[in-house]
Parts: sequence; structure tokens; C-alpha cells
Amino acid sequence: MSDAGEFVDAALQRESSEYRAADERERLGVGGDLGFYGATVGAVRGTMRDTARRYPGMTHDEVTALASELWAAPVFERRLAAVVLLQSNVRLLDNTDLTRIEGFVRAGRLRALVDPIAVDVVGPMIEGLDAARRARADAALDRWAHEPDVWLRRAALLSPLRALRSGGGDWDAFGRRARGILSEPSESAVVAEAIDTVLDEVARTRPDLQAG
Repeated sequence: MSDAGEFVDAALQRESSEYRAADERERLGVGGDLGFYGATVGAVRGTMRDTARRYPGMTHDEVTALASELWAAPVFERRLAAVVLLQSNVRLLDNTDLTRIEGFVRAGRLRALVDPIAVDVVGPMIEGLDAARRARADAALDRWAHEPDVWLRRAALLSPLRALRSGGGDWDAFGRRARGILSEPSESAVVAEAIDTVLDEVARTRPDLQAG
């Protein structure tokens, strides 16, 4: 494990609590495959702030390598730390990172992990791309929207939420993906909930937009 990875893991374990671990497992409805230290979300975010101060000026490759290292162990807090790391360094990411992020989404399978990846990593990353790279990223999300994996579908649908909320975002792309999904014979609650979340938010904050 890298020095930074060891620092994060040790800090998270110092914040561990068997009671909180059991409570979080029950709250999130997680089976036996994913471990929990029992550190709070605040402790995870504080650990990543401390990591940024201890290892300043991390490059793109250092950030993505650390994110993969943290994610590799099936422990909720480590994976959440990887998400926070990407959130904090989203300006360094580009469309080539979607392959790595796709792996995270496929393995995440929890709203508490997939939703912040979609809303606070994928969406802002795409908003910051130039036209050519954005076109490639949009093509990847179009593919996600038609994957059998419901969590990839959810991530594709939720990705523009932050931008739509603030007055930007690609409403047409969301509509295209949502219509394609809704035209299929059946869909999971995980995906239907994502569509409803975006529509409800847009109805509240962007009444000028109309669902097509």
C-alpha cells in the first residue's frame, strides 16, 4: 500500500466503532460482502482533508491511483474516501477516467456510493470538458444508460443533476436517456427513482424546462 493509502486507512480505522459499523450495515441494507469500519461521514471527509494537506499538489495519476487503491478493499469507508478524493480533484479528471469510474459504479451498488460519483464527480467532470472530449464522455454515458447494470443506468441519469439544478446541464441528453429507458418493457426501482429525482428537482428549480 502507498504511504497515502496507509495514512487514509489508519486514520479511518482510528475512527472505527463496532456499534456504528453494525448500524450502518443495517441502515444501508448491506450483506456480508462489504465491510464497515464504523467511521462517520464527517470523519471520512476530515481524513481526506488531512490527506490533501499531508500530500499537497497530487497529480492526476496520483489521485486516480490512490482512488483505485482505496476502492480495492471492500470496505465502505475506504470506498467513500475514494469518492471524496475524486470529488475534491474533479478538475483533474477527464473522459479517459470514465473506464475506472465505471468499475467503481459497477462494484458500488449502493446509493451512498453511486449517487455522489454520478452527481459530484461524473457530472462536474463532463461540464468541464472541451467539445471533443465531452462528446466522447456523452457517448460513454449513452452506453451506460442501456447497460443491463441498473447502477450504471442510475449514474448516467443522475450525472447532470448538479448542473441542471444550477441552471446549466444537458437536459436533452437526460431526456433522451430517460425516454430510452422508459420505453423498455420493465425497469428497476433503482433506475426509476433516479428519473423521478431529476424530474422532481427540475420541476422545483427549473420550471422553464419541460419533460419531453
